[in-house]
Amino acid sequence: MTQGLDRITQQPEVMGGKACIRGMRVTVGMVVSQVGTGRSIEEILADYPYLEREDIMQALRYAAWRAEEREVMLANA
Repeated sequence: MTQGLDRITQQPEVMGGKACIRGMRVTVGMVVSQVGTGRSIEEILADYPYLEREDIMQALRYAAWRAEEREVMLANA
């Protein structure tokens, strides 16, 4: 499902090969974490003016795809 994720890059020399936004030192994990703590897309864009709305949307789609890619054992509720 990498189709439609043209803004997500992985390079060994950038952030240790983690998934990043357009080759910048901004990881998908950082973006998803910001959303997960309740920050709005507008707040993230204000703090990181070099990001674009589509960068954030693709980061979220990439994270969702990775979460569905394999089963992860979770603690019982």
